[in-house]
Amino acid sequence: MHQYWFFIGNFPIRAYSTLFALAFILGVGVTLYFTKASGKEGYLDNMMDLAPLLLIGGLVGARFWQVFFFDWHFYSHHPGQIIAIWHGGLSIQGGVVGALIAGWIYARKKKLPFWELADLAAPGLILAQAIGRDANLMNGDAFGGPTGGNFGLLYPAGTIARDTFGNKPLWPAEVWEGQFDVILFAFLVILKLRKWPSGVLFLTYIALYNLARFFLEYLRGDSPRFLFHWTAAQWSSVVAVVLAVILMIWRIYRARGEKGAAGGEQPDDQN
Repeated sequence: MHQYWFFIGNFPIRAYSTLFALAFILGVGVTLYFTKASGKEGYLDNMMDLAPLLLIGGLVGARFWQVFFFDWHFYSHHPGQIIAIWHGGLSIQGGVVGALIAGWIYARKKKLPFWELADLAAPGLILAQAIGRDANLMNGDAFGGPTGGNFGLLYPAGTIARDTFGNKPLWPAEVWEGQFDVILFAFLVILKLRKWPSGVLFLTYIALYNLARFFLEYLRGDSPRFLFHWTAAQWSSVVAVVLAVILMIWRIYRARGEKGAAGGEQPDDQN
């Protein structure tokens, strides 16, 4: 685990920043690939236009979630750190919300099918999240709590994890989450082998990621806990899973209704 790759003079090249950039580039590349592979070449230009908007929306949402929902106690006493995203502190859940809002506004303005675009973006998004957890590992944030034994991750001096727990082995919460993200990426790719109602693929990603995140949060050691001893991420996960399941049922029933209506139409010469 190294927070810095090297220095150019006094300017540090941070592992967190470079891996974050890599996550964005590969996530966009995967999205463009699946857009073309799905026969949606007409959306390629839209996806390229969307990419920087989703990045900006995601960064704003991720920082907002981290500052005001996850760690307001710290940032209320250190307001100068609110804009210091290069030190870490970006909530994936908030980033998804921010990107969703940006994508919905773009799709509405351009009169494009929002759910179809969301399905195309889902695999690239979860792959980017997996790489993002590597960034957390290198930076020593998003860490687990003490394992209570002689096994776990030992973070180097200078990381938030080491400053918080000292020389105690910690649960590899961010590592396991990144590994789950890779599994979910593969699962979404498999799901793309058949036709689903628009929105189902993206909502499956939302539901499964947040379900896994809920349980992994029990191992985290960097977040304050509230009612039921849950973290803000767990409360966010519960809301996300419930909304995703409701919306998925709605999308499936709507698609069946549209299919039934189309199947019930008769040619004009038979009326």
